Amino acid sequence: MEAMLRNYPLGIYTFSEIIERNLFYIDKTGYVYDITNKYKYVFLSRPRRFGKSLLVDTLQCYFEGRKELFAGLKADALEKDWVKYPVLRFDMSKVKCESEADLRSAIDYRLSLYEDIYGRTKKDMKFGNRLENIISQAYSQTGQKVVILIDEYDSPLLNIMHKKDLFDTFRSVLKEFYSPIKSCDSMLRFGLITGITKFSQLSIFSEINNLTNISMLPDYDGLCGITKDELLTQCKPDIQALADKLRCSYDDAVSKLTENYDGYHFSSGVDDVMTDVFNPFSLINAFSAKSIRQYWFSSGTPTFLFEQLKMFKTGLTSIDGQRVKEESFNVSPEVARSPLPVLYQAGYLTIKKYEDDFQKYTLGFPNREVKFGFLNSFIPVLTNESEVRCNDLLEDMTIALRADDIDTALTALKAYIAGIPYYYENKTEPAFQTIMYLVLSLMGQYIKVEVNNAVGRTDAVLETTNTVYIIEYKVDKSVEEALKQIDDQHYADPYLADPRRKLKVGINFTTESRTIESWKTVEVRWSPS
Repeated sequence: MEAMLRNYPLGIYTFSEIIERNLFYIDKTGYVYDITNKYKYVFLSRPRRFGKSLLVDTLQCYFEGRKELFAGLKADALEKDWVKYPVLRFDMSKVKCESEADLRSAIDYRLSLYEDIYGRTKKDMKFGNRLENIISQAYSQTGQKVVILIDEYDSPLLNIMHKKDLFDTFRSVLKEFYSPIKSCDSMLRFGLITGITKFSQLSIFSEINNLTNISMLPDYDGLCGITKDELLTQCKPDIQALADKLRCSYDDAVSKLTENYDGYHFSSGVDDVMTDVFNPFSLINAFSAKSIRQYWFSSGTPTFLFEQLKMFKTGLTSIDGQRVKEESFNVSPEVARSPLPVLYQAGYLTIKKYEDDFQKYTLGFPNREVKFGFLNSFIPVLTNESEVRCNDLLEDMTIALRADDIDTALTALKAYIAGIPYYYENKTEPAFQTIMYLVLSLMGQYIKVEVNNAVGRTDAVLETTNTVYIIEYKVDKSVEEALKQIDDQHYADPYLADPRRKLKVGINFTTESRTIESWKTVEVRWSPS
């Protein structure tokens, strides 16, 4: 069956263009009506390319009273008045400066655009006074309260967040710029502030004591992104077109999309049920190209992310699967004691589980795209090696394992580790464990891999068509000790009924040579007593 073709808004975040050109659009206008009638000042944190700018543009059109754009959408049935308000919109996403002078120039330019419309009463005013004047003039000239929309407020700060003096300077300038939002309260109808991180609550917007952070409220899980329900009800022709191109069934196409782009959860959910949210950027690109690829991750990895990992000396094995309280990740990076807040708020980790009894969240990679994209990007940071060399290793190991040749696979791994010129503290057990975690996890792109770090569980299990490899590794010990632990802890027991061949693999690493010294494989044999 040939699926209906649709046009997709690739790189388009303008609501009017999407509507007027009848491009692919998931109706979020019900949320727009809700938040604008329930709150006065709203803060929303979402990862990059998750639809924040489109939301801001939709709000601008809504407050400008452009009723014709909302025909047939949810807001059209809810809104009765359609008042035209003056809207001040400041898009900070392009403000990436390296000096105070550049930042001041960028803000000056944005203020001057509205001063050309509403006028400027005095010269040499501070940014805050200029913004206050614009609000006052807009209010008096139109007779309507003013709407202020600030998109990606934290963009100027992210690239310089590890340069303390510059960061403090930028923060002071921005705080001065935004300060009138509170003093002009009587002239303001609504305000929305979006960003990736939560610098807002402690610094820049600290004076706005009624700013409501809706980022983790269950009612707004689907405000940005595409929910699983929206995918299955509104994207059927798109899924079918993808399935036709991939020559798979409709259900298989849904599974591929889910595995690669789903998995985001922005709250603990309602009644233990969390709303599944797909990355909209990747999903729309997959529909358009009719191909499953790493769209979101390949569009750019923020440098501040790896700076955070370096600063806190964070190992890969401690990132995925952490159980933490909300205050460990839903806080400002300014007071963070780990990289969790940035990793979560930037979309590299998400909520996987919530335990109400202990009020603890389990954080993990949301999906395949993020996990493997993140691990691949970590290779140069960790090893000073290129992704190409690691990918060659993964291919060689995968080919060998599929041929049931574990010796060739481990020989390739030994050579790779021995050739690494530098990585963290390269004569320690954690360093070797990190390398093993990285390589074995990345192999999950090609074969089934389970890498564990908890006490009492084997280090890794690799599964191919014919064989299950149960792996335990030691540092400066012996392969016999590794194999004995597999037996003593009964690591093979979950696979005893599996008809495939099962091999125990003991590996020993030495800090002297900084690579694998030896390994030994023993077949698991079991018969009912």
